[in-house]
Amino acid sequence: MLDKTYDQYDSPPADGAYVYGLFFDGAQWNAEENSIIDPEPKVLFSVCPAIHLEPKRKEDILDFPSYHAPCYKTSERRGMLSTTGHSTNFVMFLEIPSNKENKFWTMCGVALLTQLD
Repeated sequence: MLDKTYDQYDSPPADGAYVYGLFFDGAQWNAEENSIIDPEPKVLFSVCPAIHLEPKRKEDILDFPSYHAPCYKTSERRGMLSTTGHSTNFVMFLEIPSNKENKFWTMCGVALLTQLD
């Protein structure tokens, strides 16, 4: 997760890509804690900060407290089942820093969305 907004970066990263425009469904980002937290009451969706996706070898990935968040194209979270075993609406999993266990966010149904309906 990046500290600044996407438009504050003048050049692309040396490796990987900056991703912006995602939304949290069922959670919100807290920059002070650098973690996802429970959403405000009656707020279904919140803006996700810009993310730096950086390719790494599996053995070079550092382990940190995180939520293995699914990312979907739409809030329906369903589509045709593809040959990979995932829905055609599924994009990828993202490791989002969290102060709570992965199981907590999974039970809350937290996901990332590329667009709102």
